[in-house]
Amino acid sequence: MSAVVDTHAEEEHHAHGPAKGITRWLFTTNHKDIGTMYLIFSFTMFLLAGSFAMVIRAELFEPGMQLVRPEFFNQMTTMHGLTMIFGAIMPAFVGLANWQIPMMIGAPDMALPRLNNWSFWLLVAGFVLLESTLFMPGGAPNFGWTAYAPLSTTYGPPSTTYFIFAVHMMGISSIMGAINIIATILNLRAPGMTLMKMPLFVWTWLITAFLLIAVMPVLAGTVTMMLMDIHFHTSFFNAAGGGDPVMYQHIFWFFGHPEVYIMILPAFGIISEIIPTFARKKLFGYTSMVYAVASIAFLSFVVWAHHMFTVGMPVAGEIFFMYTTMLIAVPTGVKVFNWVATMFRGSMTFETPMLFAIAFVVLFSIGGFSGLMLAIAPADFQYQDTYFVVAHFHYVLVSGALFGIFAAVYYWLPKWSGRMYDETLGKTHFWLSFIGMNVTFFPMHFLGLAGMPRRIPDYALQFTDFNQVASVGAFLFGATQLIFLFLVIKTVRAGEPATAKVWEGSHGLEWDLPSPAPYHSWTTPPVVD
Repeated sequence: MSAVVDTHAEEEHHAHGPAKGITRWLFTTNHKDIGTMYLIFSFTMFLLAGSFAMVIRAELFEPGMQLVRPEFFNQMTTMHGLTMIFGAIMPAFVGLANWQIPMMIGAPDMALPRLNNWSFWLLVAGFVLLESTLFMPGGAPNFGWTAYAPLSTTYGPPSTTYFIFAVHMMGISSIMGAINIIATILNLRAPGMTLMKMPLFVWTWLITAFLLIAVMPVLAGTVTMMLMDIHFHTSFFNAAGGGDPVMYQHIFWFFGHPEVYIMILPAFGIISEIIPTFARKKLFGYTSMVYAVASIAFLSFVVWAHHMFTVGMPVAGEIFFMYTTMLIAVPTGVKVFNWVATMFRGSMTFETPMLFAIAFVVLFSIGGFSGLMLAIAPADFQYQDTYFVVAHFHYVLVSGALFGIFAAVYYWLPKWSGRMYDETLGKTHFWLSFIGMNVTFFPMHFLGLAGMPRRIPDYALQFTDFNQVASVGAFLFGATQLIFLFLVIKTVRAGEPATAKVWEGSHGLEWDLPSPAPYHSWTTPPVVD
């Protein structure tokens, strides 16, 4: 087995010594530094996107127009979605991959260290460009994160062009990161670590990376067609010129549905590492978990039009997408069953990572069940574009992806920093997040079933009570994240030194490797010739 070694970087290191100050962070090729930068960047974007959400919830606290103009409200919904998805959730998972994958497979670093650095800084540049649209004439994009034509191509603000360029930059960054992860996992595993001995977090990221490479060019294609319609008078999505606005939705959702699995599969891997640790048992059904993740990834490509039941597709098409969408619930159910079976009769302790993991399993399942409701085509005609859809995908992405990220940070922070976090603060963060999240999004199910449409700044009087409850929950959830920020800074700067067996727990049992990875080593990289 051969390692890809950046000899030029080695020579520089020996000639000038290790880089200091800002130079270290700008030019670093160290997977841990880059992982840290991804995590810091993603948390910054999380707070920014959260502040956009606070504007939305403040406006919706009462019916009528209080704080912002309708155009600005639409800009907030668009920027909140784009920044959360591409700026907070995805980079956080890439940061976790950078930190953990080389250590989990016994590799000295990522396979392509300079590409690693370049993909990070390209992402930062893309987001500086995207957020700068807020200050451009006409304001930021106001057509929702999905950028449906002709809203975006005919009626969008002048900043739409910069939005398209920013999406291209994010896409290139994602593709480069995915190539790097695949190259690392396939080429730099320690001797003897076969694919079926890899930790599940590594497996989920391998599959996610292939998804990224498959779908990011689709997004690039559709935003390029938007660019052509806006500036070069083509008619890809313009019915007057022989185009079809629904074609935009088909192409976008062929990217968009695998994308939502890109945002959840690494969280499945994280939960599959954490639950066995705190249950003191091996993961139940390792092989079935791997096949379930692969099945979910495959099926994610054949369900895209369930976002489009109301566009007037043929009944045969609706039936096909209804059944494939229900089918994807089967491998997801296998995973939930395996997690519960792992916990069954285990010697469980409930440290903060385990609390987030258990909340993930319970609340993600609620999101899954509401997804099954949305999969039923005739019923979806009633749910479509209501707050029921908002409730569904936030249960999947907040209590799913975001809680998975929080669980991972609490779980691995002692390994990263050598210091133990404050357990009381961690549990406070968990319980306030758990309560805030449910108070925010659970009432939205009822609002949606009662017929309240999403993406509107004003609403009928009968929706007031649930909206007020949701807004209070949202501000609680948002404020709670400052506790997390304080906790991480406190841990890194002045936390208690972590022990060699961090999660020994009250049972006096050693940290048990959750996935069958006998060659796993935290400290000593393998000798690679």
